[in-house]
Amino acid sequence: MLSLGRHVTMLTEGTYPHVHGGVSTWCDQLVRGMPEVDFQVVALTGSGREPVTWELPPNVYRHRAVPLWGPEPGRRRLPSRERRRFLDVYERWLLSMLDPAADCDFGQELYELAVYARAGLLTGALRSESAVRLLMWIWTMPHLDTSAARPTVHDALTATDLLEHALRPLAVRIPDDAVAHAVSAGLATLPALTAQHFDGVPFLLTEHGIYLRERYLGYRVQAQRAPVKTLMLSFYRELNSLGYRQADLITPCNRYNRRWEERGGAPAERIRTVYNGVDPHAFPEAGPEPDVPAIAWAGRIDPIKDLRTLIRAYAMVRAELPEVRLRLFGGVPAGGEKYRTGLEKLAADLGVVDGIAWEGRVSDVARAYAAGSVVLLSSISEGFPFSLIEAMSCGRATVSTDVGGVREAVGDTGLVVPPREPALMAEATLALLRDDARRAELGRRARQRVIDRFTLRRSVDGFRRIYLELAGFPPDTEELTETEEPADTQGADLGPVPAAVTGARR
Repeated sequence: MLSLGRHVTMLTEGTYPHVHGGVSTWCDQLVRGMPEVDFQVVALTGSGREPVTWELPPNVYRHRAVPLWGPEPGRRRLPSRERRRFLDVYERWLLSMLDPAADCDFGQELYELAVYARAGLLTGALRSESAVRLLMWIWTMPHLDTSAARPTVHDALTATDLLEHALRPLAVRIPDDAVAHAVSAGLATLPALTAQHFDGVPFLLTEHGIYLRERYLGYRVQAQRAPVKTLMLSFYRELNSLGYRQADLITPCNRYNRRWEERGGAPAERIRTVYNGVDPHAFPEAGPEPDVPAIAWAGRIDPIKDLRTLIRAYAMVRAELPEVRLRLFGGVPAGGEKYRTGLEKLAADLGVVDGIAWEGRVSDVARAYAAGSVVLLSSISEGFPFSLIEAMSCGRATVSTDVGGVREAVGDTGLVVPPREPALMAEATLALLRDDARRAELGRRARQRVIDRFTLRRSVDGFRRIYLELAGFPPDTEELTETEEPADTQGADLGPVPAAVTGARR
């Protein structure tokens, strides 16, 4: 128990408890795994109308949704004596992102903006005509690249709107007797940073996918013009780096993330890897393979999972083995309907519609893995994917893309191929489907690897000790050593395939 009176405020963005998926699964595991710890969940959502899709356990004493795109906070006008001061702060903050030569401090000015946000004054100040004119003036400075893009007033209004929504979490207050645990490196860090700065609240940062990388991937397909993209990506880059530098402790779920965090400014001595884990009893050996050869996939229907590559690879496999089926287990998140429709069209164009089963979400995920002779993961970005270690726990051989912590998870128990390469994914899949003995041996070794390294108990115990440490207990030098990292992270030989706290809170 966190007997020093601290509880945990878990800060999420677009995940728990409103959305299913890997990060949400991890959050629920952590909360349920520590019934002696009191949790508050502050969830950054879209509209604020998203339903709670997880049953919250009794130790979650409060859940609060903070809509980023819900009704606009009241536009209180700045007192006239404050307008000039706000514009000075805002100018320095914008320059910190757009003009390195200006030598302005992003974090210092962000904390100044937080004062306005906490007083309910930031929305009106950001959307004022003078603030929009200031952004236009900075954008058109001759020595800045943005000037060549000829920014328009529409660009300035678009960027102002995006920034105002992104900065809404600055108004969130965390109790000063909490441990603030942000479970992504983006907007969820804003309340943690301000609570740490103003109230001395310990700040723990856990990163699954690489937030900044995913912002860059996302903005590639956004419709905004160059000045808007430049400003927003600069904002995410500076926020990401500030979180890395300021967090009292950072717990990446793999070594790939750790390298990103160190390059982003995180001190190495404040990084401690804690791998995700699964319960081998909840994901037991799957048993016999299906009578008809099948490829299984489980996750959410989302572009980051790159199901287009998966479907293309399946079409290539089916050209060689016509009897093989593809079974897709997972739901479509709100706003993803267009992507699902595009996948169906692709399957029709490739002539494989009759071989694909869209199974939807299933409550017994282990059954999804058992439905495949092999399990595939085709993502272009991952942290330490649950779907992979769950499938491994079920004793299924896997083919996965080489992203995030995939190689650390798989070791020599599965095949790893480059992302966005359907031909290589198909070749690796065919190699396994044609070799029963190899498939069975890889599946057996995969389950043993999970039991040896990636159990849920090991992961939860790691965070229990970290919460105690941040709550003020002296670290146990033996127990708080970094979780052992697998040494064999090269993946199996691909053969012909190229490598490419309790507190009285209720």
